[in-house]
Amino acid sequence: MLIPGPRHATAGQQQRKSSVTGSPVTANGDDSSLDRGVTRAAAMRRWRRLAARPETAATLLDDTAADDLETYARQIEHFVGTLRVPLGVAGPLRIAGEHAAGDFCVPLATTEGALVASYNRGARLITSAGGCRAAVVDEALARAPAFAFATLADAVAFASWIPGRLGVLAEVVASTTRHGRLIGARTAIEANHVYVAFEFATADAAGQNMATFATEALLAHIQAHAPVRIDYAFIESNHAGDKKASARALHGVRGRRVCAEIKIPGALIATQLHTTVEQLCEFWRMAVVGSALAGTLGFNAQYANALAALYLACGQDIACVAESAVGITRLERARDGALYASVTLPNLVLGTVGGGTHLPGQQACLELMGLAGPGHARALAEVAAAICLAGELSLAGAICAGEFARAHRVLGRPGGRGGRP
Repeated sequence: MLIPGPRHATAGQQQRKSSVTGSPVTANGDDSSLDRGVTRAAAMRRWRRLAARPETAATLLDDTAADDLETYARQIEHFVGTLRVPLGVAGPLRIAGEHAAGDFCVPLATTEGALVASYNRGARLITSAGGCRAAVVDEALARAPAFAFATLADAVAFASWIPGRLGVLAEVVASTTRHGRLIGARTAIEANHVYVAFEFATADAAGQNMATFATEALLAHIQAHAPVRIDYAFIESNHAGDKKASARALHGVRGRRVCAEIKIPGALIATQLHTTVEQLCEFWRMAVVGSALAGTLGFNAQYANALAALYLACGQDIACVAESAVGITRLERARDGALYASVTLPNLVLGTVGGGTHLPGQQACLELMGLAGPGHARALAEVAAAICLAGELSLAGAICAGEFARAHRVLGRPGGRGGRP
């Protein structure tokens, strides 16, 4: 969004360009070349334009997809059908969290053979050890507009004005949403530019759209009341870290910051992971150095695997895995000789309402865990951290025991058990 206000269409202008495709869009919002309706008739028109084989269309636009068309209306444009992704469950996974308490069977949607088996093994180990502890330790979703001024002095004056205006800005946000709240604003001055990271509480929603609509209203208010002239501004400046791995992710929070930990006796490590506490700790130390040499953000083995599979199963925005998978795993030998293992994930962007959580399959996956609907977002975040912990333990164990390649050969290749593709 550019400030001053948007350019107006010239008199008599009948069409505008689609912001997504650049193709002409008529005044009522329909793409003149490919209408956006989520109906079977509209989908079939698209298939005719695609000139695909009838078998291809029938595979993607099957009866199940046709029966659920209304549910997809706000989730997709230029609809042509649905995909089926294999779904497995890992568990039971025992969690003693502040919001998630009990045994959970965690749904994971993936096409990677061996993945669910690995998480299931880690979940079994955690449960055998009595369960892991988990806690949401911070919450805030940021949207970061940027403002340009004529001089550095104007930028400094503007940045100094924002903190004293938070009460009024919070009222502006409240006018746009029943559930979201403005809880803070961080400013960063770069010469005559000011970046403002507005932070929102989003209740049980992931809150990406909620934050965007609130920020749009904030920009309009700021333009009208700022103490100095704003040359121009944009609603997002890449400063929030939205859907990107960033160094800031490790220091603060975007979404929900969650930790999980467990202490596992050496005997369980030996019987279930076929290795030792000492070997796991040596692997972790070497892997941290390897991560540093590679320049990775955070130190973990495979958060992205668990989060992508869980997000897909539960109707989350899959692209948020780019930032959600930034985090730190720690493996240490405790004083009593047991293994202390922990994960810290600072950017779990997820929710149990909104987005794709209402779609039939995704809602069923949330219901499987007892986490569908309002009141469960923090519990889902703790489950996400716990399943990441399970995966870290299982993968580290497989590498230390020399089982990593064999597991993928047996479970991840056509034919299995060492069969040739």
